[in-house]
Amino acid sequence: MSIQRRLNTLATSSLWIFIAVTGTAILSGGLVILQSWFLSEIIDGVHLHGMDLSGSLPILRSLIIIIILRAFLVFVHEQIAAILSEKIRSGLRIALSEKILRLGPAYLETKKSGEIIYTLTGAIDTLDAYFSQFLPQLIIAVILPVGILAVVFPLDTLSGIVLLVTAPLIPIFMILVGKTTETLTRRQYSTFSRMSAFFLDSIRGLVELKNLGHSHEHTERLDRVSESYRQATMRVLRISFLSALVLELAATLSVAVIAVEIGIRLLYAQIDFRQAFFLLVIAPEFYLPLRQVGARFHASRNGVSVARRIFEVLDHPELDINSVGQPIPGLFTQPFTIRFDNVSFTYPDRTEEALSHLSFEMHSGETTALVGLNGSGKSTVAALLLRFIRPSEGTIFYNDVDIQTIPLKDWRAGIAHLDQQPVLFNDTVRENLKIANPAASETELEAALSEARLTDVISSLPEGLDTPIGENAFRFSGGQAQRLGLARAFLKGAPFLVLDEPTSHLDALLEADLNQSIRTLMYGRTCLIIAHRKETVRQSDQVVLLNNGRVECSGSHNDLIKCNGGYAALFAGEKS
Repeated sequence: MSIQRRLNTLATSSLWIFIAVTGTAILSGGLVILQSWFLSEIIDGVHLHGMDLSGSLPILRSLIIIIILRAFLVFVHEQIAAILSEKIRSGLRIALSEKILRLGPAYLETKKSGEIIYTLTGAIDTLDAYFSQFLPQLIIAVILPVGILAVVFPLDTLSGIVLLVTAPLIPIFMILVGKTTETLTRRQYSTFSRMSAFFLDSIRGLVELKNLGHSHEHTERLDRVSESYRQATMRVLRISFLSALVLELAATLSVAVIAVEIGIRLLYAQIDFRQAFFLLVIAPEFYLPLRQVGARFHASRNGVSVARRIFEVLDHPELDINSVGQPIPGLFTQPFTIRFDNVSFTYPDRTEEALSHLSFEMHSGETTALVGLNGSGKSTVAALLLRFIRPSEGTIFYNDVDIQTIPLKDWRAGIAHLDQQPVLFNDTVRENLKIANPAASETELEAALSEARLTDVISSLPEGLDTPIGENAFRFSGGQAQRLGLARAFLKGAPFLVLDEPTSHLDALLEADLNQSIRTLMYGRTCLIIAHRKETVRQSDQVVLLNNGRVECSGSHNDLIKCNGGYAALFAGEKS
């Protein structure tokens, strides 16, 4: 299905609103014809038949009522079209947000955050021109000319034929110019997306750029990106203005043909003045919707380019949350083994494998530490285990069951994930906690905060648990934000933990304090830790060393220290 057809399907999904938009367009079109007819009646009566004010007053009253009613219908039509646009854009924004959440962090890692944010915000708003201007005008452009032709043909066949022959010129020119415009607007949107992503990344890394002394060089890069977008925008505007001239010229020439044809026939008394005047007044109204749809066509092209990107995200394949297969009783609570069997994975748009024929085992009740240099595949293993992504080759087994056949909700319900920097939303402390367990009671919330050693901090906040934490949790320090993520894990109470060593970016005092709470969380649970500290791997039951997506060796910390020089080099700078 084409992009434009999908957009039109979205419009008709709000059926009653769409019917109201169409209905007001039909009524408004009918009033245009009546307005022209009554105007020609008054002019004909007054100037040719000597009608006085009292004689023309009834028709004049009708004309005034029609003008007022038409203005009211145009206003209502625009308001309903705006409501339709807002409803569709709101629905798209919700659907897109839910889709991105279902796709998970593995999808987001392959995209620039600035582009995703722009797609969710400004990009969707670009569709307003399509739904509130172009589509309603397209409806009018279909209905009104047909209605006028239905009136004109019985009245004057020759004028009807001229209108019918000249009408397609405007859509033909619009389509010819529109193909070029669509290509240019697609490039403009792509350029703007890149600029948005680049600008957001620049803002986030401003402090680092300043500290490293590269701010001046980065300013030059910003200038180049901005100039690229300016040039793309000017190319679109150049075509838009040119097309507007072409459409106006085509409409003006068409009206001129009608006027000349009517004038000649009127001169030779081959047509009645009232009919001639009516045709002359209605001719511009016939071409006006076609001209307006051409003008709004260019505003809608940005929306179509944006819609292409939106539908790409919505159509992106995702994991089936209701996987075929039977739930496993006692999942993660009974003795189990998780086995990576010859697992490989390649990220989209990349040729090099992130993991290559990876094989190792984890056993219930044990802690497994993944170590290796950056890019060795540690985070990919965690993403596979959390089922944000699927193996390209090989299988991950839970005992002897492929984990892809276990219902995803059941699988993730048994796993708690704690990252180095937990995601905290601009909401209250309570809502940030209840993400892990929406049904948690007040007692359970307090217990989780106590386990994470956050009780005193929360008590000092103005509204306690109902205090907003602000954008990027500005109320909390790094250690406190990490503890809030830890409290989530306590609140979920999952028997399996996946930890991306949450203390690696904290200072020594905070790390030692937080480690006590983490050890409490890990007690009696199966754990997979992406490890960066020697102390962490020393306390693990099994250490798996990854190198370029492969298992180089595995065993206890002491075994690997003795037999693998690369492993020993990872912790060479730390005290024993």
